[in-house]
Amino acid sequence: MRPLSRFIPVLATATALGLALSASASTPFFQPLHEPPTGEQHPGKVIWADLFTANAPAATKFYSGLFGWTANVVEQRGRTYTVFSNGSRPVAGLVARQSRDLKRPSRWISYIAVADVNASLALVTKAGGKVRAPARDFPGRGRQAIITDPEDSPVGLLQSTSGDTPDTEPQPGDWNWFELFAQKPADAGAFYGQVFGYAAAADTRTERKDDYLLSSGELPRAGIAPLPERDDAKPGWVCVVRVESIDEAVKRVPALGGEVLVAPRPAAYGSRFAIIADSTGGTLGLVEYVDHANPATRP
Repeated sequence: MRPLSRFIPVLATATALGLALSASASTPFFQPLHEPPTGEQHPGKVIWADLFTANAPAATKFYSGLFGWTANVVEQRGRTYTVFSNGSRPVAGLVARQSRDLKRPSRWISYIAVADVNASLALVTKAGGKVRAPARDFPGRGRQAIITDPEDSPVGLLQSTSGDTPDTEPQPGDWNWFELFAQKPADAGAFYGQVFGYAAAADTRTERKDDYLLSSGELPRAGIAPLPERDDAKPGWVCVVRVESIDEAVKRVPALGGEVLVAPRPAAYGSRFAIIADSTGGTLGLVEYVDHANPATRP
């Protein structure tokens, strides 16, 4: 997924987020990530992602049409939270912002599995980050929080009560890879290493010396790439979904109200990737593994 670093200007649409889920006297019950529980723990693995958007109906229509995700809406005191499922498995959520934020582009935030949210949060400020949404317990889901790293890129922490996603091959419609674009990749690697326990090492598969892989459990979990020197480029994470046919997927994007920002092109291991914006401005990547050679499952 390293070639994504050439196209980071698509992140220029990202702005400040209303990060916290609705705080109320009663806490909403969310369906577990896994039924039955997996019994597995993989700290450092990205196991969930939420789309923060002010146009939930449009976003739901887009992702249901593009990936075939089904949507289950949870209502809580006038606010809604949507759970997207890929087949029978929950894969992502949608957090509805206030209508006054309608002009603000949507944004995906990924959640990294941790063994102890409180212990991890205690490391955030020491490492130079900030806690944006304090730890909260969500019955059925687990304990989660949202932070920003030293370059103000948001990311979530999740201590799942139903276990973490097994280290098996992601299927079409599943999250496949996560890439952080940073002004100072080495410093970013140090931050994520301190907070999440990653082993941050240079990615020897690329020609640049400032590409890094974040690994845990002897598997690469995410990448870090340098931010291009452009005025419109901003640090941030790009979440990537695997698709069966990338050509068919990008054909559906305009009809669903989205935009193809980077057309499909070859990448490593016999794969092809593209970058798109959904109908509400949310940016994400698509990847097709022609030979099922997925780097996310390669030690």
